Amino acid sequence: MLRNIIFAFLALAALVQPASAEQAYTTSAFSAAQKAGKGIVVHIYAPWCPTCRAQEPILHKLEADPKFSGVESFRVDFDGQKDAVRAFKATSQSTIIVFKGAQEVGRSVGETSPKAIGELLDKAL
Repeated sequence: MLRNIIFAFLALAALVQPASAEQAYTTSAFSAAQKAGKGIVVHIYAPWCPTCRAQEPILHKLEADPKFSGVESFRVDFDGQKDAVRAFKATSQSTIIVFKGAQEVGRSVGETSPKAIGELLDKAL
């Protein structure tokens, strides 16, 4: 009985937690979003990076905002996707790059201010 209650609670908690719209970067998904003319956010991320970890909840909160519902968000693994890191000309982790279709419209490195990150993401709209 108690086990059923715990499972039900965990299932309910999973439903009410905000889900991140961020997806793992692939060249095909990124190209499709560009061809569709979507707003795009690319987060160059490393799990060992404290700045990246500080950016993560800010980005997730913004991604959950209905005004960003049409924006595609991708995470590039700084250590595991070196070709993508080079293609984006990112010299360090904690880089956030914003596109409108194929055009880069903004970039920041190491920014952790929610206001500044929000203003950067607004450029994708």
